[in-house]
Amino acid sequence: MIKFVLMVNRQGQTRLSRYYEPVELSRRAPLEADVVRCCLSRKKDQCSFVEYKDFKLVYRQYAALYIVVGVSDSENELSVFELVHNFVEVLDKYFSRVSELDVSFNRPITAALCLLAPPFYSTTH
Repeated sequence: MIKFVLMVNRQGQTRLSRYYEPVELSRRAPLEADVVRCCLSRKKDQCSFVEYKDFKLVYRQYAALYIVVGVSDSENELSVFELVHNFVEVLDKYFSRVSELDVSFNRPITAALCLLAPPFYSTTH
């Protein structure tokens, strides 16, 4: 099951976040900072799947944007990795080459696409 989706830039600034399990507001900023630091500190030749606390992180970089998905341990990482790619293809079609500015300044549209794209199902069932 997908727990959250983050879109961040190379500097680690969160541009979009969606949580699909309850997380207290006071815990979101430290969680996002730690998750982003964990993913951005990895080298390009390292795997895009990371064991993190009680779940896994699946991330993918597109130009200046990183998309990070937190999933349960039972989730199939490759299917989430492909799902992220499909989600970015939808954004590319809509924005004609999606950029960080598109995500930052068209938040309602990006959020709607984030809800319409199916990253919120479990691939294990």
